[in-house]
Amino acid sequence: MNRREKMVSGIDLSSSIGAEIGALCNPLVTKEECDVIYVDYADAASLRKHYAGNPSVEVDRIVETDAIWGKQTLLETLKRPVDFIVASHVIEHVPDLITWLRELRSALKSNGQVRLAIPDKRFTFDFLRRETELSDVLDSYISKARVPKPRAILDYYLNATQVDPLAAWRGELNESNVKRPNTFEPAMAMARDAAENSTYHDAHCWVFTPRSFANLMAQLCSLGLVEFACDRFFDTEVNTIEFFVSLRPEADTEKSVASWQRMASEATHPPKYASRLTQEPARLKSAVRAVCTRLLRSPVSNSR
Repeated sequence: MNRREKMVSGIDLSSSIGAEIGALCNPLVTKEECDVIYVDYADAASLRKHYAGNPSVEVDRIVETDAIWGKQTLLETLKRPVDFIVASHVIEHVPDLITWLRELRSALKSNGQVRLAIPDKRFTFDFLRRETELSDVLDSYISKARVPKPRAILDYYLNATQVDPLAAWRGELNESNVKRPNTFEPAMAMARDAAENSTYHDAHCWVFTPRSFANLMAQLCSLGLVEFACDRFFDTEVNTIEFFVSLRPEADTEKSVASWQRMASEATHPPKYASRLTQEPARLKSAVRAVCTRLLRSPVSNSR
């Protein structure tokens, strides 16, 4: 299955009402095939201005924003519940993960689904960063974070670094040969600005592998903070940088926790590199580069 199939297969697009968060210039669902609402943090004109000159974004192809998500809840923004929500490389940017997930749940019909594409830190510029823990997520939830917190900004700008995904898959990278950027002063300045003025500075607030994401979701469900079960899961494929998860509403705590535990058990560690991998064809390298551009987009902030 290609990445689009992993994101939307099983959804009857012709009879569904959906929302896509952060489509930018690469929507997964088009207006021609579905009644889809494009959600972003700003209107299309502002997005085009923001991305002008960015070689990774085809500015002329940025879709028109149907709903701006910011001050209102997602359901208030959409004005009606939807059958599905898709978001590619968005979840890692949201300042308050729990509130964001709860708003997605509130905007879904009872039998709705959320489809997420999530970067795997082992093969991206988050390579050197520590995986997100429950305490990190709870801190942002308790403080009702509306912008990335100083902790996230510092971790991101002090530790995010350029990584070759194919080299990571071959097992050639480790903490000794991947260098952290020399960004102490700008990182401190941005963190202070966020703390003192609540200024938004883009960062990956959350860092996941498939297993750590599943374990975190199991914890959140067990605490009654999130009511989602893992409906299906596509692990990170060799020489790619992302995994895919489908979430469905589930109020039964035992069922939801069990579903995430199953995902955690299915998530693999990287294979034994040298013995398993061969030289990949050019099409795979091209696909990796294309997906990497998704990491450069600005996020959609969660409301409230």
